[in-house]
Amino acid sequence: MGIGSLALAHLLHEEDVRAEAIKPDVGPRSFDLTPKQPHHPPRATAMISLFMQGGPSHIDMFDPKPEMAKWDGKKFPGTVKYDNAAQASSKVLHSPWKFQAHGECGMELSELLPHLANVVDDITLVRSTRTGVNNHVQSIYALNNGRIQRGRPALGSWLTYGLGNPSQELPAYVAMTDPAGLPVAGVQNWSNGWLPSLYQGTVVRPQEPRILNLNAPTHLRGTAQRRYLDYVDALNQKHIEDRPGELDLQARIASYQLAARMQTAATEALDLSQETKATQTMYGMDDPATKDYGSRCLIARRLVERGVRFVQVFTQNQYWDHHGNIKNSLPKACKKTDQPSAALVADLKQRGLLDSTVVHWGGEMGRLPVIQNEKNIGRDHNTYGFSMWLAGGGFKGGCVHGETDDFGHHAVTDVVNHYDYHATLLHLFGLDPEKLSYKRNAREQTLLDGQPGRVVEQLLA
Repeated sequence: MGIGSLALAHLLHEEDVRAEAIKPDVGPRSFDLTPKQPHHPPRATAMISLFMQGGPSHIDMFDPKPEMAKWDGKKFPGTVKYDNAAQASSKVLHSPWKFQAHGECGMELSELLPHLANVVDDITLVRSTRTGVNNHVQSIYALNNGRIQRGRPALGSWLTYGLGNPSQELPAYVAMTDPAGLPVAGVQNWSNGWLPSLYQGTVVRPQEPRILNLNAPTHLRGTAQRRYLDYVDALNQKHIEDRPGELDLQARIASYQLAARMQTAATEALDLSQETKATQTMYGMDDPATKDYGSRCLIARRLVERGVRFVQVFTQNQYWDHHGNIKNSLPKACKKTDQPSAALVADLKQRGLLDSTVVHWGGEMGRLPVIQNEKNIGRDHNTYGFSMWLAGGGFKGGCVHGETDDFGHHAVTDVVNHYDYHATLLHLFGLDPEKLSYKRNAREQTLLDGQPGRVVEQLLA
């Protein structure tokens, strides 16, 4: 209560370091998907995430480790953090697949990725990704939702919350599922969490009808449907006037209105018969092994081309989780996704869309350098150092970033944590990670949630 307290308060005020008081909401909040201004000029305006659920083996695909050859079959000279101790082995497993340099940049890739080899000069390969939590679900949450806990908004929800959507006739955020089933954590992968439900992902199915219940029955189409929808909309508007601030109700009404507009726009966007035979072949739609994934990658391009902000294309539950039989399963997984993924990058580039569209390829983890299950050889989980690649939207082309140790177990140079990845993405979209916030329970919530995310300048063009 002395004079010193007054002096301190004066100094703090002069330095402008006092926290601002939390301002109460003076009225009900409302949200929409109209385009919003970013915090600074963006490099990226859309994103396609090719999410490889299960954990692709970086040691066998992206991160050559020639030193491992002399240790093959011998005891690992260090400590390994196993996930499944019951099937663990300490014997080193050197990759059976050959690596070769490609492109003008000389990026080394495995022979399992012949199509990606053709676009290496357009991608950034990050060999030092880290989440540090060795379970699928928690690592998925870290990469997709910001933290390892469930219930938080997905990355696509944050982007559409912060930026809205260029198109008002298509969903802002689309999740494209695999015909063999949902990934681990299911619908949590595209959940809006505690953001308004307007920002939840819309599922586009891998087979027809790709969006359920989109079109009215034949006898109700045309004037009859228009009059019916106008009447329902009038009732809804009267209903919400009496209930201001009901965000789920607002989102439901907006969803109905969008569905009506989508009857024409989505039908056209999802119609691959409009694409040339050459384009379909480029995506692998003439091969049963790549037809499904190629179709979904091509739809993703068509959606972004028409103003969709964020599209995420998933593989099935544990498709890359090769605890056993890796010598057969990994080539099969690569065959399914390699050609369509590379085609997406090349196609976006030739259409002038790659400069503004981020393409992400990666899973929630990599694999260990030692054998798991000696009777049916595979690799266990590794989230301490693994690989992903990015293209377009302001990312550098022909770049290899970061290193793991001589066995590919730990990221040791230029580590990119999940929160660094998120900070970099938001920066490219013109968003400040601290300013992109949502007030919940009188607390400003963000994607990084207090984690020390940094913009990885070395990845930027």
